[in-house]
Amino acid sequence: MLGLRCFVNGELRQDGNTSELVHNVWQQISYLSTAFTLDPGDLIATGTPSGVGIAMQPPRFLQPGDVVRCEVDGIGAIENRVKAS
Repeated sequence: MLGLRCFVNGELRQDGNTSELVHNVWQQISYLSTAFTLDPGDLIATGTPSGVGIAMQPPRFLQPGDVVRCEVDGIGAIENRVKAS
């Protein structure tokens, strides 16, 4: 089980664990493999822990310039700045 966290501008917004997934990673890989070939480096979006901005009271959406950092224990982190399109 791996801890998952998401920060927006340094503020912890989401804090969860892979044990909370509806379908574990192995089940997802098995199912997706029946539909198409998975290659090394492919990413599978599994959903998100509670704490998304639309569910906040009042809702809080990402704004241009915000920095979003997502971390997975034992794997690493990725950080990106929100940009207006």
